[in-house]
Order: sequence, then structure tokens, then C-alpha cells
Amino acid sequence: MSAPRSAPSSTPPTETGRPTLRAKTVATRLSPEELQEVEAAAERDGKSLAEWLRELALRSARERAADPIELLLAELMATRYALLNLFHATALAGAEGKQLLPDSVLKIRDQADAQKRQKARKLLQDFFAQAENPGVRKA
Repeated sequence: MSAPRSAPSSTPPTETGRPTLRAKTVATRLSPEELQEVEAAAERDGKSLAEWLRELALRSARERAADPIELLLAELMATRYALLNLFHATALAGAEGKQLLPDSVLKIRDQADAQKRQKARKLLQDFFAQAENPGVRKA
């Protein structure tokens, strides 16, 4: 692998606007073949080995595993959203003497899918916040 780049790595600024100092080292052992693979991957991304490993480690550490309850709740929220909107759109179309168009159904489905995870997370956050503070009610 080529020599590490001399450009400073981008460190996230602290609240004072200064970059975070990195004072700790994490070490691991690799076989020569594994080291070649890792170095080649870093080089493909145009990064130093340390920068590439740091970014990969932090991304993995910050990644949330899929919560089965959240996924089920997200599907339930999407189903609820779709049903309520389909019933409403059908009633409006019927009142105007029209039919609900297939494109309208697809649009409702797409809207339900687009917001289901966000709505599920919000519902779970509100639930757990209320569980932690039982005297506080959400409006």
C-alpha cells in the first residue's frame, strides 16, 4: 500500500468548535493476507489505513440493529395509514360520483411506506418517554 496521506483526518468538532483529539489506540492482529485485503480496500477508497479502519469501526458501532418490534410496528403503522386514507379517498370519490383511481392507491401505498419507520420510532419513543415519566401526559 502507498504511504499514508499527510492530510489531516477530518475530526468532528466539539461544542467549542475545536476538533476532537484522538488519544486512544485500538490494535488488532491480522494475517499477512488479511492485511493485504484491508490495505487494498483502504487504497480503493483513497484513504489511509487508519482513516479507513476508523470510519468503518465508527459506522458499525453507530449502526442500529433492526428491532423486530419496531419493524412490526412500522408495518402496522403503514397498514393503518393506508387503510384510513383509502377509506377516506374512496368516500370522497364516491361523494363526487367518481371512482378511486389506481394511481391514487399506489400513491397512498408509497406514502405509507415512506413514513412507516419514522412513525413507528416516534410512537416507541413517546411510549418509553411516558413510561419513564408516568406523571407527564402527551397531548
